[in-house]
Amino acid sequence: MSSSAPVDAPAGESVPNLHKDEVTGEMVSKSELKKRQKARQNAEKKAAKDAEKPAAPVAAAAAASGPPEEELTPNQYYEIRSRAIQKLRAIPTAERTLTTPSPYPHKFHVTIALPAFVKKYAAAIVNPVPAEGEPVAPKPENGTWDPLKDVVSVAGRIHNIRVAGAKLRFYDLFSEGQRCQIMATASESESPEEFAELHDIFRRGDIIGVTGKPLRTKKGELSISPSVVVLLSPNLHQLPHGIKDQETRHRKRYLDLIVNHDRREVFVKRARIVNYIRRFLDNLGFLEVETPMMNMIAGGATAKPFVTHHNSLNLDLFLRVAPELYLKQLVVGGLDRVYEIGRVFRNEGIDLTHNPEFSICEFYMAYADMYDLMDLTESLVSGLVQHVTGGLKVEYQPSGPDGETLLLDFTTPWKRFDMIEELELKTGVKFPPGEELHTDATNKFLRDLCTTHNVDCGEPRTNARLLDKLVGEFIENQCLNPSFIVGHPQMMSPLAKVHRSRPGLCERFEAFVATREICNAYTELNDPFIQKANFEEQMRQKDLGDDEAQGYDDTFINALEHGLPPTGGWGLGIDRLVMMLTNSANIKEVLLFPAMKPDQNSGPTIDTDKLTSS
Repeated sequence: MSSSAPVDAPAGESVPNLHKDEVTGEMVSKSELKKRQKARQNAEKKAAKDAEKPAAPVAAAAAASGPPEEELTPNQYYEIRSRAIQKLRAIPTAERTLTTPSPYPHKFHVTIALPAFVKKYAAAIVNPVPAEGEPVAPKPENGTWDPLKDVVSVAGRIHNIRVAGAKLRFYDLFSEGQRCQIMATASESESPEEFAELHDIFRRGDIIGVTGKPLRTKKGELSISPSVVVLLSPNLHQLPHGIKDQETRHRKRYLDLIVNHDRREVFVKRARIVNYIRRFLDNLGFLEVETPMMNMIAGGATAKPFVTHHNSLNLDLFLRVAPELYLKQLVVGGLDRVYEIGRVFRNEGIDLTHNPEFSICEFYMAYADMYDLMDLTESLVSGLVQHVTGGLKVEYQPSGPDGETLLLDFTTPWKRFDMIEELELKTGVKFPPGEELHTDATNKFLRDLCTTHNVDCGEPRTNARLLDKLVGEFIENQCLNPSFIVGHPQMMSPLAKVHRSRPGLCERFEAFVATREICNAYTELNDPFIQKANFEEQMRQKDLGDDEAQGYDDTFINALEHGLPPTGGWGLGIDRLVMMLTNSANIKEVLLFPAMKPDQNSGPTIDTDKLTSS
């Protein structure tokens, strides 16, 4: 930058030697002018340096048009992104270019899944700058496979974007729980001159397709150097870096799975548990079947049903509370070993261990009794734990990560509690004989016992409900490691066979782990005369106000009259078992879509059809 010539002073006046500042037009001293010129040169150098620095990890186009995207509110971000995608959607197909693609293409050919890519190339491509002790990358000989020359096509969701100058961008791509780095360079791009514009389209949360070559960066990270990067489906919303709020995670499970990678592992483990149960039963010769979800009679379990309505038949129907009665009819029909894995529906409250719809496995095994099924239960569950966790001891925190840690030992044989004998031991009183446990006198005895020990039982205070509350107070809390409770009174189990040597009791067991029931099984009642009387008693209990009592099923009675062989029946609550094996304190954590109360804060989203393209 040059200065102007000095200005001559008028005759007779003493004026300093001044020079003109060409930028401001001012007349200043020579020293001041030099100071200004020096400052401007420094400013120019700093600006040049800043221009060479990597941009912040936000798209350049967005940064130029307004505040950084991280500073936008969710609604502001959604509106801006929706407008941008609407502009892309509005472009006619014939006028599209690499930088104006369809945001929702029909197809992208994936040649290898991301987990398979990592498994295949992690060992094949070694670090080009190995650390001490690491192998040096071998040079492939003629005829040998050179993984660096492969071209792969993968797809996934962008979780992070790092911009390192105008010609280099890094993406963290996730798919099926696996991460892979994408190192996009202008030199490898299908259109180097449009590299920045092409990549400015992408945002965190977008699903993209990538075609390129595998490599390792100088830092040794397995990556893909793409020639092609294609937008497959944009995310119109800001992608959070994590979600801790339980309400949000349960309502928006899709978002929970996107950002919280550990949640995916819970449901992968759940699938492994269900598959193990299925294979175990298949290997024993069981046949998997499906039975109706809607029933004219709510039977098979003591529970309050949901009611629905069939319009064409003008008929109220019940969502099934259990598949039991149908499965036993199949055994009558000659299918000696049948099972079903599926949903049942019970109109109960929602808490940490109860959801109105949940998954169970029920099987029925001809010519087996409860003792056979106890051995089978130990074998199935302990084998399952070994298969899923690699051992028989599992740490479980029933109150959450800040609560007590239980060490559950699934080693067999499991402990067994006799219901009445254990209650007598814990309460210090003698119970009425088994054949009198259903009487009014026993009802008074049980009411008084509950009052004495401050055991709460709401109405209707039937003998069965009172006994169940006492068992919960005195026995279930002892069942930390897997345990069986046996010796149930007959009036608590209208579908179970009477005990062969203990009058008034039935052949039934419940399995508990960490004080929670996971399994229930009987030697099945196959005497139609007794079953009819038990159904009639259930109807009497229903008339007294017990809306969980079972209905009278004439079709099932008719099936029993054709002959049900001696049979063992078994039911497992899959959700609770998954809770223990995934260390989940809340049943909602192991259900992909748990029951939720209506969201009072939800409202209509922005109408994107009204967004202008400006």
